[in-house]
Amino acid sequence: MSTGSGWAYETDVVVVGSGAGALTAAVRARDLGCEVLVIEKTPQYGGTSAMSGGVLWLPDSPLIPAAGASDSAEEGKRYLHEVVAEPALAARIDAFVDNIPAFIDYIHRATHLRFAVLPQFPDMYPDHPAAKMHRCHEALPFHGRVLPDAELLALRPQHPQTALFGRIGWTPSESLILQARGPGWKQVAFSMVARYLLDLPWRLRSLRDRRLVLGGALVGALRRSMLDRSMPLWLQTPFESFIQDDSGTVTGVVARRDGVSARIRARKGVILASGGFERSAEMRAQYLGQPTDPRWSAGSPGNTGEVIRAAAGLGARLEFMDEGWWGPTVLMPGEPQARMLIIEKNLPGSIIVNRAGRRFVNESSSYTKVIRGIFAANRPGEESIPAYMIFDATYRGRFPIGPMLPSNFQPDWAVPAAVKEAIPSAPDVRSLALKLGVDPEGLAKTVTDFNAYARSGSDPDFQRGDANYDRYYGYPHEHPNPCLGPLEKAPFYGVKIYPGELGTKGGVAVDARARALREDGSVIEGLYAIGNCSSPVTGSTYPASGSTLAPAMVFGFVAGGDVASR
Repeated sequence: MSTGSGWAYETDVVVVGSGAGALTAAVRARDLGCEVLVIEKTPQYGGTSAMSGGVLWLPDSPLIPAAGASDSAEEGKRYLHEVVAEPALAARIDAFVDNIPAFIDYIHRATHLRFAVLPQFPDMYPDHPAAKMHRCHEALPFHGRVLPDAELLALRPQHPQTALFGRIGWTPSESLILQARGPGWKQVAFSMVARYLLDLPWRLRSLRDRRLVLGGALVGALRRSMLDRSMPLWLQTPFESFIQDDSGTVTGVVARRDGVSARIRARKGVILASGGFERSAEMRAQYLGQPTDPRWSAGSPGNTGEVIRAAAGLGARLEFMDEGWWGPTVLMPGEPQARMLIIEKNLPGSIIVNRAGRRFVNESSSYTKVIRGIFAANRPGEESIPAYMIFDATYRGRFPIGPMLPSNFQPDWAVPAAVKEAIPSAPDVRSLALKLGVDPEGLAKTVTDFNAYARSGSDPDFQRGDANYDRYYGYPHEHPNPCLGPLEKAPFYGVKIYPGELGTKGGVAVDARARALREDGSVIEGLYAIGNCSSPVTGSTYPASGSTLAPAMVFGFVAGGDVASR
């Protein structure tokens, strides 16, 4: 660091935000010879990345052949070009796929982070000719003991829904086995609990699990890589504004540090990686479909969109501001983030209905498709916002829902009263409908019809369970269809479902080098944007699980290299 006239701090690159994309960009730029400063507005680093499932969608990954499968850049590009169907994004799509091998090679060679293929994890458009079952990757577990204690405790915790009992971290494979009661689930649960309890003496100090998995493994491993390079990360340092020279080049930022506005010079450039605007009621009301509410989001509490607004003030073009990484969410008392229903909605013995008590969507389809269905079905008299997930005692006995463990482990009498209020029960379907404000006769007829479908194994209304994606999250012991089971055992339960998201999706328009663009398509020199504060390379679609994190990190790798070359 050096300081000069008018600057509180000088460096080569300032990265705004501290998620996986941000830290990838920071480490990459540092390895190419830059001084780098990362600033984060909240007291914890990691953002939505650290809370996430940590899955990356990486077509043509060099790890795929070792997993016994095959892929190619051409197939990955074909899938994306045709699913996304946005010609203006073609160059960025190609850049994303083309940079994946170099990105993975760099991460494995230069950082503590390691990826592994998730076998048989389908793309979200599984019937497309170029779809695959092995493009999703997970971060391998990373033990927090290699981080200083203060750094581990400052890492934003996993979302409660991504951990056993809300505390014990699980990998994607462990999560699927436990939530769907797959083969060996008891042994998996026992080993996880035993490992957690036996982590002494740490267990006497903190309830925090030191085995970092999912998004925590991504961010924790990258933060350790930063520490190896003595790279600064300033917490509680919110961005305030940009600094430009007379030519319009971005030369730094103003950020609030220790309660004082500080001018920070960035000799080479500023990389925005600050997340979306899902926590801003004002921006949601301006850009997203109605109704909308920040409480419905599963995103990080720090994502309030002020950086996107500031970039627009520089003349940056904004794109896809009406989009989100949509998914059905439920609200639980005392929890600051909503919970997204990812596996739960696929499992047999449950349905999703509107206020008229009618189904309106394939519950087991991708979470984005479920939300599209919720928006499309929302009309007076048949409102689907909120919608209602209905399930019976068989489902309740087998599977967790929200913070409730299966009734075999947590009977109704042991469920906190506030959770019971959020997930009420009743001795019959009509009584439950009255509690929820749903039409009783409509719900009763829907359940009767659906039960017949479940017994036959075929859903003629919405084809639930027909696609590979549906069945991936199904219950393997349910026959003939792992996603269809009758609702016939009392009591019956229901919970309100909202059109939530993992984060908003729109932001600063960028080129294939992650450089910010003006309305006329010209580059704003010195300014880059990646992740959820940038325009999504996937457009309005959700091609696969991990298509949020993967572009953020790959374009973080690209931006870190490009800014270093300036």
